[in-house]
Amino acid sequence: MSTDDRVRAWLRRQGAEQIAHPGGTLYAHLCRVGARLAALGCGAEAQAAGLTHAAYGTDGFDHALLDRADRAVLRDLIGVDAEELTYLYGACDRGRTWRALAETGQVVDRFTGRVSTPDAARLRSLVDLSIVNELDVIEQDPTVADRYGSFFRDLFAAWAPLASAPVVRDAQRVLGP
Repeated sequence: MSTDDRVRAWLRRQGAEQIAHPGGTLYAHLCRVGARLAALGCGAEAQAAGLTHAAYGTDGFDHALLDRADRAVLRDLIGVDAEELTYLYGACDRGRTWRALAETGQVVDRFTGRVSTPDAARLRSLVDLSIVNELDVIEQDPTVADRYGSFFRDLFAAWAPLASAPVVRDAQRVLGP
């Protein structure tokens, strides 16, 4: 069984198929995000984090599949680097991080209040994952684009220097220039 298959089986055991999310279930969303990151050429770490990005809940979706105290479970499943990206994504305090991220490179942890400065590669993976996640939600629920499209267009333009080129192009395709 491949790592991807093991992760999908774990997500199902954690009940992700039973949790409502735009476009159906959380499981379907996680699978779409992981697959989209792969299609856009993002690395294995980003793909694994894309598949598990809601494991600890997120600032926009507070339903956790795993307690943060049990991070070793996810580390054993997807590897240390991917788990650290999953944690960083889930812990990101969007209100205190997103607007200034391109300028500061700093992420505020919503669980601890601590500020971290990921290295360039980790920051790129975080930004790519964040953009791809929001693009999936927008495509599954067009009312999100109606309400927040200009916000995301401006935010993703500010993040463009941090993001990978294929992800930037995908965001422009979905949201327009």
